[in-house]
Amino acid sequence: MNELDHIRTDVVGSLLRPAAWKEARLRFESGLMDAGEFARVEDDCVKGHIALQEATGLDVVSDGELSRLNFQDSFGLSVSGYEAARDTVATQQRRAAGGAPLSRWDIPDLAAPGTPVVHRRPVKERLQLTRNVPLEEYRRAAPHARKPVKVTLIGPDRVAQRFAHAASRHVYPSMDDFMADVVAVQRRMIGELAAAGCRYVQIDEPGYTAYVDEPSLAAMRGRGEDPAESFSRSLRANAMLIENFPGITFGIHLCRGNQRSMWHREGAYDAIAERLFGELPHQRFLLEYDSPRAGSFAPLRFVPRGRTVVLGLVSSKVPELEPLDEIRRRVDEAARLVPLEQLALSPQCGFGSDAVGNLVSEDDQKRKLQRVVEAARKIWGE
Repeated sequence: MNELDHIRTDVVGSLLRPAAWKEARLRFESGLMDAGEFARVEDDCVKGHIALQEATGLDVVSDGELSRLNFQDSFGLSVSGYEAARDTVATQQRRAAGGAPLSRWDIPDLAAPGTPVVHRRPVKERLQLTRNVPLEEYRRAAPHARKPVKVTLIGPDRVAQRFAHAASRHVYPSMDDFMADVVAVQRRMIGELAAAGCRYVQIDEPGYTAYVDEPSLAAMRGRGEDPAESFSRSLRANAMLIENFPGITFGIHLCRGNQRSMWHREGAYDAIAERLFGELPHQRFLLEYDSPRAGSFAPLRFVPRGRTVVLGLVSSKVPELEPLDEIRRRVDEAARLVPLEQLALSPQCGFGSDAVGNLVSEDDQKRKLQRVVEAARKIWGE
């Protein structure tokens, strides 16, 4: 058992990009700032993100996924083999434009050229690891942090869901062939992180909620996929991904979409919970639970002893601050199904899953992180 397996407070990963970063990124993309100067701006912003999280008293910190235009860039920018193009701040702004906060968001450019996984792209050759984006982020953040630095990596289920297999059969005849390479590449990435001293890796798997969302299930079937087969393949891949990394705490994060305060899916965990909790060996399950779209806590009855459920009860989508009494009430409700010592708290998702970010201010973000810590101290007295 690792110390980080059971910490009471957590962050999902992304934070709002500061105005200084956005201005510098636009200048860098337009050729008005060189790479060295931009790297110095990013380093200052990472220091700021870490200082913010440590000041609130969080048990772990992240770099805020600052360098990513989208949280899924952890894999798409790390590999070669896809037919792809680079995204920009402007492309991220366009894809998030037009929707209403707290409404369903249907991705407008899913099949467009752009960074793989953010967009559903085919491959032209087998995947190869060409850089390790999470490792670069960890090495930059760790020297500035007193608390453990967690990193996030988009998981094999989402990578598979965002793969244009029909146009890639000349490279990967079957999805099993493709998934084997994804897992091999990502295991190498995790191994390099472990060697660098990282002790907490979060696998982001927002696509698991596709298996409980009817429009998403219909879209899978429309592409000729069998959702049950895909779900089983994904569970196997995620289990294989984290095998035999002693000393590393693995979390897995599930949500229902997070783009400019919009959501992408709805549906309770019930239909997938027994297999999800029974077959995934991750020590920490970070679960979105900030709205009725997530359903009840009833599926938590399948959580094995010794695992930690991180309840995402504090919304990153809205500025309103959750009352302490309400958080305590909901934790008590969850504790009827999972012992209190197996529970923890976090925001429900990141504050800036892309460069646009949610419709909250940096002060709102700070108050939300403070509320997570304040509530945890009230509940567990730690």
